[in-house]
Amino acid sequence: MGVVNVTPDSFSDGGRYLDHDAAVAHGHELVEEGADWLDVGGESTRPGADPVAEDEELRRVVPVLEDLAGLVPLSIDTSKLSVARAALDAGATLVNDVTAFRSAPELAGLVAERGAQCILMHMLGEPRTMQRDPHYDDVVSEVKEFLEARLAFAVAEGVPEDRVMLDPGIGFGKTLEHNLELIRRLDEIAALGRPVVMGTSRKSFLGRITGRDVDERVPGTIASNVLAYERGARVFRVHDVAPVRDGLLVAAATVRDPWPTTPRTTTTSTRTTS
Repeated sequence: MGVVNVTPDSFSDGGRYLDHDAAVAHGHELVEEGADWLDVGGESTRPGADPVAEDEELRRVVPVLEDLAGLVPLSIDTSKLSVARAALDAGATLVNDVTAFRSAPELAGLVAERGAQCILMHMLGEPRTMQRDPHYDDVVSEVKEFLEARLAFAVAEGVPEDRVMLDPGIGFGKTLEHNLELIRRLDEIAALGRPVVMGTSRKSFLGRITGRDVDERVPGTIASNVLAYERGARVFRVHDVAPVRDGLLVAAATVRDPWPTTPRTTTTSTRTTS
């Protein structure tokens, strides 16, 4: 799942794709690298980020989604009902909500009504406060319990269980130790029976381990995703599609029932699920 941030303040690319044409071109580049999904977002959820007004978020994402529609399946990264509705109208088929339908519970009904898919993520608090001394007695057990409850809520609102993916929320209200424990015990989250989404790409905990700046964290991103794959993750939300895809293909080739390993030599070659 390739990330298209149509924002001025995302931690990973700092406004590089705020311009409409740049965002659309970047989406095409990610697909050429092997992305099976594009996740388009118009509001940064980095630690300390300020909220974005509804009309501004709509202005940022809807034209980009319209111009990327039909390329690959599209996801909208939002917690706002109106933005999700407009995004689905513009061609998105998945709602990626970092609040797991807590900010706008009506989002669950919209997803159900449209036959869309969704990603429900764990976050402690909200972006402006989530990294202020996060505490858990057992981070894995608490995140698992939260995701299980949000899955039950979505299903009760009419979303078929097989259209829900779960994200433990690496870096969203977690310390370095919390993030590592979640990756170490990711099989416990996978035991919930829904596809697990991994979002470690370029994140600060990788920089703390390696001492690398944000643009130099690709090797750390690959390592964390390969380990997550081995422990049950099956969807990987990344900024650097080609190198992470290669790492996952090599890892998958070592296990039973691996993904197809046909080299991607042209933009029309067969993609593998990533």
